[in-house]
Amino acid sequence: MTTPSAVPGLLLNNGVTIPQFGFGVYQIEPKDTVRATLTALEAGYRHVDTAEMYGNEAEVGQAVRQSGLPRDEETADVTRLVMAWH
Repeated sequence: MTTPSAVPGLLLNNGVTIPQFGFGVYQIEPKDTVRATLTALEAGYRHVDTAEMYGNEAEVGQAVRQSGLPRDEETADVTRLVMAWH
């Protein structure tokens, strides 16, 4: 696993800082998402950008679990919900 490089962080309104540079999974087919996300995590990404409407959030979670990253290593899995669906 590659050690993440020094990526500037973004301070959110809630006081949490996330890496400014993220890996987006928009338009990645669910069947390809685990492999693509694992590859990104291995390359050092620690911010994964997804959304409910992409239909691949479960696969992103599976990749994070499979990555072997320690639970205390910070990763930012950012998602958006379609408010009309909730």
